[in-house]
Amino acid sequence: MHPAQNVIDQWSGSAPFWEKHRDLIRLMYGPVTGALVEATGIGLGHTVLDVGTGTGEPALTVAGVVGPEGNVVGVDPVPAMVAAAGRAADKLGIDNARFDIAPADHMEFPDNTFDAAVSRFGVMFFSSPVSGVREMLRVLKPGRKLALAAWHYSESNPYHDTLTRIVERYAESPSASPNAPGPFRFADPGKLLDVVQHAGLGAATEHLLRFTIHAPISVEKFWNLRVDMGLRERLAPLSAEQVAAIRSEALVALREYSTEAGMTFPGQVWIVSGTKP
Repeated sequence: MHPAQNVIDQWSGSAPFWEKHRDLIRLMYGPVTGALVEATGIGLGHTVLDVGTGTGEPALTVAGVVGPEGNVVGVDPVPAMVAAAGRAADKLGIDNARFDIAPADHMEFPDNTFDAAVSRFGVMFFSSPVSGVREMLRVLKPGRKLALAAWHYSESNPYHDTLTRIVERYAESPSASPNAPGPFRFADPGKLLDVVQHAGLGAATEHLLRFTIHAPISVEKFWNLRVDMGLRERLAPLSAEQVAAIRSEALVALREYSTEAGMTFPGQVWIVSGTKP
């Protein structure tokens, strides 16, 4: 199976769960969306591209920033994700955002179409990051800005690491190339910056965003959320007893991040941005 198709298949299975938790995910990753909007200078009346939009974020949030005179196009290679994004737009009554099925490296838009281009946690899964960024630059207007968000190290993000360390003791993950698609593909400083510079992004910069991931839910509900968002496949081959043991350990470890207002985690994400020459 082609690696890109494997990634699409994995995300297709996750799409119903990301749709189920869409509002909560939008809240948790809101500071990252804000950083992308700031880095690209998105404003009223702009036409914006969101690559790897998933179930519609940050496209639907950006639709509010550009206002009724602007518009947003979100693309994703996973049909189930794109369908979910469309349903979210309909539910929210947002009519200045549309969603298309497309990989990052092959989008059917004319050259110089968009005022800004963003991708939140998408570039780590591009089959060819350099080709994907080049394609984003092709459809971006000259002098306009592009911004990407990618996770820093797992150890710097207990939102991920707390559960990953526990699960690894029961279900070791298969070894993979450091350049294989995955959430921490660009965790190393400078790695994503090198990609965008090689792709032709001008005046490229790298900024480490330190923020708070807030989820106004209980420890138990957070466990359910994380299982749905990424752990379900890892847990599937395990016995019921093993899953119960993991859950028990996880609930204890997660209480460190539980507050009266819900779950709160420190987060660290790279924001890499620049301008199309």
